[in-house]
Amino acid sequence: MTRNDRKLNELRNIKFTPNVNKNALSSVLTEFGDTQVLVCVNYEDKVPLFLKNTGSGWLTAEYAMLPSATNTRNKREVKSGHQSGRSSEIQRLIGRSLRSCLDLEALGELSLVIDCDVLVADGGTRTASISGGYVALELAIQKLLKKNLLRKNPIVRQIAAISLGILDQNIYLDLNYEEDSAADVDLNIVMDENKKIIEIQGTGEKSTFSIDQLNHMLNIASDGIGQIINLQKTHSIK
Repeated sequence: MTRNDRKLNELRNIKFTPNVNKNALSSVLTEFGDTQVLVCVNYEDKVPLFLKNTGSGWLTAEYAMLPSATNTRNKREVKSGHQSGRSSEIQRLIGRSLRSCLDLEALGELSLVIDCDVLVADGGTRTASISGGYVALELAIQKLLKKNLLRKNPIVRQIAAISLGILDQNIYLDLNYEEDSAADVDLNIVMDENKKIIEIQGTGEKSTFSIDQLNHMLNIASDGIGQIINLQKTHSIK
């Protein structure tokens, strides 16, 4: 079975374009189909108070959707005086996922800030942010090593993320917005290059799902993430 010229277990066209922002330490324009997320990495020569004088570094993420990212203009969250619960939850997921890549002690007392700005939203913005965030993180680490701001590479694993859903009793990989909004079950999965799970977010939005269905989704996600990781390796060497 196919949908929009691709199989149910087929990824959308994925592209990582590095160095699109000259002011950032590193940057990657991440595209999953029509979804576009600009990921920038910068560093600060300090850590949060709870890590001060511990010798450990930190990584944090921020996530925002531009007003014209969707068909209907979104108001900037800053206008309301607070961040939405959705944005807060997504940036925490991104931060947790990318921290899992690092030996924080190898950073020393240095913080990395990952900014994920959604230019176009057509489903999977959080998973695109994580997958593109890894590429941007690796490029940033390479630059910090060249600047002698790090003594060794703190990256301990490569990660990627993908979304899945159940729609009309079929499992769909890498859902676009139309598919995601109609899905009975929504799943976001983060894994490393050894197919070990870092995080699963799963919701039976319109129906329940079985353990067998979950295991099937995990296997499909594992194959998809393996493909993304290979693409990341192609784009993060430069």
